[in-house]
Amino acid sequence: MFDFGAIEILLIVVVAVIVIGPKDMPMAMRQAGRWIAQMRKLSGHFRSGLDAMVREAELDDMEKKWAAKNEKIMKEHPPEKAAASAEAKAADSASPDDNGSGDEPQMTPLKKTAEAPKPVAKESDADAPSPDTTQANKA
Repeated sequence: MFDFGAIEILLIVVVAVIVIGPKDMPMAMRQAGRWIAQMRKLSGHFRSGLDAMVREAELDDMEKKWAAKNEKIMKEHPPEKAAASAEAKAADSASPDDNGSGDEPQMTPLKKTAEAPKPVAKESDADAPSPDTTQANKA
């Protein structure tokens, strides 16, 4: 947007040093930085507000188009015919054929397997004295 070359920046720095002075220059630079940050924050907020308004307007347009298309489709295909054909399809798929198999696969029950294996005692458990023997040793 703005095109600052090396000569322009050097000129601004020289004028700033002469007008502000080298002693107050760090404070002036900090203040300029704060102003620039505030301007960027404000412009970002403004830009996000505009983007939100544009998105809302686009959504409204799309919603109107979808409503018009839906209306057109509903006129071409009335719901009564669609409901009747859906019921007929449901009735056809629910009744099994002569061989007993419908459109959906049949489930078969699982076979029982042998009993689950018993937990094996750890070696550290076998080597440790039982509570009964520790009580007997103390007495």
